[in-house]
Amino acid sequence: MVFMNTLKYLQSHEFLLDVDLWRLFANLEELNKISLSFVENFFETVKERVSESGSAMNFISVLGKFFQGDLCQTHQIYCLNYTSAVFYLEKLRQREDFGIYLKWCEQKEQCRRLHLPELLVAPLHRLTRYPLLLNNIWKRSTDKTEKDSIWSLKEKVEKSIRDLEGKVKWLDNFQKFRQLHEVIIWPQVWDRDKRFFVPECLKQSLRENSTENILCSASRRLLHDGKLTLAENTRLLDVYLFLFDDFLLITKIKRNKKKYGGSDTGLTLVCPSLALELQSVVREGGFCQVLDQPIPLDRLILKNVDPIHVTGLSLRNAFLIQHENRYQQCIAVFLLQAPTDSAKVSSSSFLLCNYTTTRSLEEDRRCGIGPKQTNKPKNGVLDHILFATEFLLLNTHWFSCLFGVFFCLFFLRSGLIAGPSCLKNIISDC
Repeated sequence: MVFMNTLKYLQSHEFLLDVDLWRLFANLEELNKISLSFVENFFETVKERVSESGSAMNFISVLGKFFQGDLCQTHQIYCLNYTSAVFYLEKLRQREDFGIYLKWCEQKEQCRRLHLPELLVAPLHRLTRYPLLLNNIWKRSTDKTEKDSIWSLKEKVEKSIRDLEGKVKWLDNFQKFRQLHEVIIWPQVWDRDKRFFVPECLKQSLRENSTENILCSASRRLLHDGKLTLAENTRLLDVYLFLFDDFLLITKIKRNKKKYGGSDTGLTLVCPSLALELQSVVREGGFCQVLDQPIPLDRLILKNVDPIHVTGLSLRNAFLIQHENRYQQCIAVFLLQAPTDSAKVSSSSFLLCNYTTTRSLEEDRRCGIGPKQTNKPKNGVLDHILFATEFLLLNTHWFSCLFGVFFCLFFLRSGLIAGPSCLKNIISDC
């Protein structure tokens, strides 16, 4: 409470008036009062039990009053505001006057050398300890009715925490995507590709159909993101990749100080849940400009690049991303380089894992073996082998493809895997 009381005192003397107390501390004062009242009542009950040796300890009434009352609800309000408070604090810490206030408070004995971020997270830790407290009381209780009541309270508190975790994750994802919506810039099609000519009189109507809202979906998730290098004709370009659960977005990093207020770029509000690389780009006044259209994961082909093939380009840890349209025609190719071999493996693993899953679902729909069409036979092992054969056909030389096909046919003929009867007959005649 040292930080809150000091800030209140400063604001009463017309200092730091633009700092929002609620955004920074939320209902911390109310939470402190309720927690203190719970401790006082709890120890008062223990004290009465000690002074009156024959009376029964009325634990249930004290526990039920607070855990079924305002204690958990007050914690939930505070926890839901916590991410926003850290977000807001990160911005305020860049100010010189607020930094002086923080240093003065941290020197106080009551803070025990703890900084404000460490104190703000304390109520979250306390909430998770309540089930442990109730569990310890339940273990030491001897009355069956009392044990049942305590166990019921414990389950209710645990359910409250689980519900809170879901809300916090949703809120954190919402704030992250709101930041991404500001950081990712979508150029108009005529700026991205000079082949397209659009008269000035028609540009406004095309701007109204902008694709910026593609990141506004509440169900979309960001699976992985990171910085790589894109090989162009005569140069290497720093790019930043965003892998969502349904598409891949390739952007190029740009600096634009005017966008974030010139020399005041240090005051840029940065979401703490973003990757550190992206946070540094935003703080430096940078943004990510979309390089090409989003690549759906079921239209993405990932290929490894042998170092021998790119020795003349001085590329290491390189791999290729190919974008196909619905007619299986290649419409874009990106030659990417990772900073290290481990970074290449990490990026490729994320892409390949999600590409394989999406591609398999797409192949199931094409073959008519989806959930809505159950009249056709489905063999999971055979599907995966046929998919592996297709992958070989797309990504390796013809003799490797031939080896993969004969490998699959050998296992089908030997009976190690089950296949359609018509296919077995053809193989047996070979």
